Amino acid sequence: MQKPLTFLSAVAFAATLALPVAAQETATVDPATVVATVGDTEITVGHMIVAWAGLPEQYQGLPDDVLFQGILDQLVQQTALQQKFTGDLPARVQLQLENERRSLTAGEAINGIMEAPLDEADVQAAYDEEYSSVEQTAEYNASHILVETEEAALAVVAELEGGADFAAVAREKSTGPSGPNGGQLGWFGTGAMVPEFEAAVVALEVGAVSAPVKTQFGWHIITLNETRVQEAPTLEAVRDELELQIRQIRAQEMIEEVTAAAEVDRSGSEGVDVSVIKQVGALE
Repeated sequence: MQKPLTFLSAVAFAATLALPVAAQETATVDPATVVATVGDTEITVGHMIVAWAGLPEQYQGLPDDVLFQGILDQLVQQTALQQKFTGDLPARVQLQLENERRSLTAGEAINGIMEAPLDEADVQAAYDEEYSSVEQTAEYNASHILVETEEAALAVVAELEGGADFAAVAREKSTGPSGPNGGQLGWFGTGAMVPEFEAAVVALEVGAVSAPVKTQFGWHIITLNETRVQEAPTLEAVRDELELQIRQIRAQEMIEEVTAAAEVDRSGSEGVDVSVIKQVGALE
């Protein structure tokens, strides 16, 4: 179902999501609160929030007092340096500012779509499209005892037929990693095990023990503990995922719509050496 966002729009979307989250976490604080001035320039809580949201994740988890002081120091220093600067900004800086404004503004346009309320009928339709044709699949819970030779496997079978406890024998004799856990493999579906093992499991009745089964790992004696049918998840279980998919599709459709409607002329790119995008020195 999901139609992924294009490369540039996905980047813009990811970049803009951090700010609303951060704002919600500090909703009791007025972003216009001035925390410092450098000459006539005010530095506000809002500036600090935006600076925090732009930090790499490993820095965002630092203690609040460390972050607060560090961000404030940085903004003060940057402001002082900005005021000290004279002359015209280099072309690379002007171009970067233009790209930043373009990216952030585009991100706000995408957010408008992503945050719009959804009709329940649309969510239900997305669920039906995604899961109505999903087939129910069988899952198996089995245990096994793995030994190196057929003779050892036959001896285990005889021991089990004599009334020995399967889990106890597995802990004592199985060479596989599940041995200490009584041979328990947990739940698995078709395709999860090698074909010979899977075929033996499927053929078993619950509680039955298999004859020795040879695979690339050695000889197995298997017991089937339980079976179940894996059904499609409920709508509520996948609601968040579906709603995100719907919003992403709508955002992508908007991107395509406004791009198609815009007067775009790419003729200037014809014949340009594609390597020019790496020639940063040209901006100096």
